Amino acid sequence: MATFKHTWLAGIILFVTVSASPQAAHALPSLMDTFAQQAPNLDKSVLEKALNATECARRQGISNPTRLAIIDYSLPSSDTRLWIFDLEKKTLVLENLVAHGKRSGNRLAHQFSNRVGSHQSSIGLFRSEETYVGKHGYSLRMDGLEPGFNDRARDRAIVIHGADYVNEQWINRYGRIGRSLGCPAVPKAVSKAVVDSLKEGQLVFSYYPDPEWLNGSEFLNCNRQRMTQRAAGNQNVKG
Repeated sequence: MATFKHTWLAGIILFVTVSASPQAAHALPSLMDTFAQQAPNLDKSVLEKALNATECARRQGISNPTRLAIIDYSLPSSDTRLWIFDLEKKTLVLENLVAHGKRSGNRLAHQFSNRVGSHQSSIGLFRSEETYVGKHGYSLRMDGLEPGFNDRARDRAIVIHGADYVNEQWINRYGRIGRSLGCPAVPKAVSKAVVDSLKEGQLVFSYYPDPEWLNGSEFLNCNRQRMTQRAAGNQNVKG
């Protein structure tokens, strides 16, 4: 009888562990390996951070994306530093150039801001929202999900749009592409494809190795934050 009870209990624990997070054991390593092979120029540590941030947003019910864009602002603007992945099909959709804000830097970005009028790029996790047609044509609004780092994106009109200054000709002439007022502008030739790939609740992960963000982002430190919240809850119960 005792053997049956222990076996039954072990089975229940195993079922709960696996079914509670069916993607946890296999999905992230699988995506890491697949996407790393498809995008060899994307730093694996940046890819890992982006996938972990995406999983954290899912667990918190913030977004359930089918597409993920990764921007690595630590790379020069003359390099490909935008990648878009299909999370369901496990495929690389697109990789291309992307601009940073004119006050973030010249060829290399090194300053970032959440302030209106700064003309700098913002880092962190964004959720895409509605499309619209404005002065830059077909564009995509985004909401920043990280307080203090990018949550004023809508106030700042930080959107994805096409731009004439994002192209190889600029690189050949100036050694870099042109710069925006803070928007992640892309080549006009691919702007519609980029917007259509990312519209309606997809995620955009903009990376730079900023120590304050790396340590303070709730999406990069999801497990640590949950442990802190759990500990605080336990203290409240004990009190």
